[in-house]
Amino acid sequence: MVSTTSSFDLRPLWDPPMPKKKGHHTIEAAQVKLNASSSLFAMAVGIKQKNLVDKMVKKFLQSNFTVMLFHYDGIVDGWNDLEWNSRVIHVSVKGQGKWWFAKRFLHPDIVADYDYIFLWDEDLGVQYFHPDKYVSIIKREGLEISQPALDPKKSEVHHQITARGRRSTVHRRTYRTGNDGKGCNKSSTAPPCTGWIEMMAPVFSRAAWRCVWYMIQNDLIHAWGLDIQLGYCAQGDRTQNVGVVDAEYIIHYNRPTLGGGDDKNVLKPQEKDHRVDVRRLSYRELDIFRKRWEKAVEEDECWVDPFQLPE
Repeated sequence: MVSTTSSFDLRPLWDPPMPKKKGHHTIEAAQVKLNASSSLFAMAVGIKQKNLVDKMVKKFLQSNFTVMLFHYDGIVDGWNDLEWNSRVIHVSVKGQGKWWFAKRFLHPDIVADYDYIFLWDEDLGVQYFHPDKYVSIIKREGLEISQPALDPKKSEVHHQITARGRRSTVHRRTYRTGNDGKGCNKSSTAPPCTGWIEMMAPVFSRAAWRCVWYMIQNDLIHAWGLDIQLGYCAQGDRTQNVGVVDAEYIIHYNRPTLGGGDDKNVLKPQEKDHRVDVRRLSYRELDIFRKRWEKAVEEDECWVDPFQLPE
């Protein structure tokens, strides 16, 4: 009778699904997952990005994803006019970010039924993106942790490795010259040259998410520093199991709405711009995360770094 996992599949309050017959045997409704989603799409949203969110949700619902929206501005009723509103899960807590929600509502046992967890920001364009095709690519390529590439002409690209390559389906590393051996080449084995993705649109396999969730710090809500350590959750070689998908790409509009401003980053007279405060806290959290990692490595006598290069 112990049920160790759950999911976000919606269940009717009345008229339960009828049992199905397979040959001469009857399969009870509890054993049948009708139209069960194999992947979860979760996103922190605010009403000011309603247009972008609407386009993303429609795409993922069409591909039979379970969709979960985290409302960081506390506004839920403002989405009632959208036809898909009653088909998605809404969680509302004002003033919290994506990783705060993920730590509290996406426990690995709760999302265990999903093959992949998409945990995205809201300021993304998906006109060139197809969720079902993306999933087929990462399954074929064996990517445990991934992200869609960014359109370099229309996006705000912060890291070269995330820019789309036109001649490949997937890329797993970037190349750049650098002083003092700090560049990226075919011999590089560590982030940010390889085994790394950005945190705006990450996609995790079920196994990878179980590892990543435990690495998310309960009190560090911006999750800075987590990206560098994602390779430890890649279920093997991070240079092979972490990658950027070029064939299915998105646009990053870089709208820092968590700090204030509308979809054009224009503040109203009564609003205070907290974007500088958000960045300051993010850097502070990055320092705390790094120190916690170093302390944990030092105190764990059994720890063997699988990626440590021989001296």
